[in-house]
Amino acid sequence: MKSGGFRARLGYAAAGLKAAFARERSFRTHIAVTTAVFVFLLVLRPAPIWWAAVALVVALVLSLELINSALEGVIDLLHPGIHPEIKIIKDMAAGAVLIACFAALIVGAALVWAVGWPMVRDYL
Repeated sequence: MKSGGFRARLGYAAAGLKAAFARERSFRTHIAVTTAVFVFLLVLRPAPIWWAAVALVVALVLSLELINSALEGVIDLLHPGIHPEIKIIKDMAAGAVLIACFAALIVGAALVWAVGWPMVRDYL
């Protein structure tokens, strides 16, 4: 699978995103929230630095969700039974996603504070 040019590798990545969207409810939820967040940014039109900050935390959340899903898939394939150590490993991966989500919430709160709550409230 490592062979092929850039276009082929891009296709593998796109297939992975498509599979995650089809198989993982959490990934679909993150995509829905991401869509809402970017619509919110389009309405508020904050400074470019806020677009960059939001894009970074969104990318972090989505990337960690993909890694979490991939890790869980490999673990379930290699060891389908319930094992306490495997549960801990899966929980740690889910914890990484949770930390990224908290970071995204902090960036969102900072954005609301920066543009002013009355302005945000007018659009809600």
